[in-house]
Amino acid sequence: MLGHCFDDLCRRASFVQTECDCFLDSPFAEATRYLHRLRSHIQSLVESISPFDEVEAAHQARVLEWIKSGAGLFRIRKPATPSPHLVAYFVVVDLETRKLLLVDHKNACLWLPTGGHVERGEHPRETVQREVREELGIQAVFVFDYPLFVTVAETVGLTAGHTDVTLWYVLQGDSSTQVTFDQEEFQSVQWFAPEEIPHERSDPNLRRFIGKLDRLLLRGDLGVFAA
Repeated sequence: MLGHCFDDLCRRASFVQTECDCFLDSPFAEATRYLHRLRSHIQSLVESISPFDEVEAAHQARVLEWIKSGAGLFRIRKPATPSPHLVAYFVVVDLETRKLLLVDHKNACLWLPTGGHVERGEHPRETVQREVREELGIQAVFVFDYPLFVTVAETVGLTAGHTDVTLWYVLQGDSSTQVTFDQEEFQSVQWFAPEEIPHERSDPNLRRFIGKLDRLLLRGDLGVFAA
């Protein structure tokens, strides 16, 4: 895993060598080059997203400006340093029953898709694979290999006041199976049909995400997730 490789490099970089030739081959320099490659790859991921509407296009432009600025991408200290920082959502969907899995998040006080902060040196796809095991106890089965949606949002709830840059992935799930969940983070979990989703108490971008998912899955007027 890329994140694990980065952690190994950082553990090896216990000091910074001052001689130029030595520094170029040092673990610290190797870790720096890795972070540069990862930033470029995340930029490419965001650039590859085709915006659903003008709102997403504006969010995408803002995110690309942030990435290109050289600012820190990863949260390094709880609850919100630096702000903004990168988050990965993974929306678990049952394509047969037209239902989405949402969690009643204790900190946000909202019904949200599952997800988590992208750790330093971690690829967002790795974040999804790690978090889905930790939060739901299942393996990630990606509907799309790439993030479908990108948003910028101010947080609310108990940790309100900072900015999350979120890449939205889609995972396949089965609404007929019992879901285990992280009870420290969530009050409960529930499968929702599109018309049942409590949008007034959810991520303000969720309705638009469902519209985009619907368009891509069927490419027609009668979509799988049309409410």
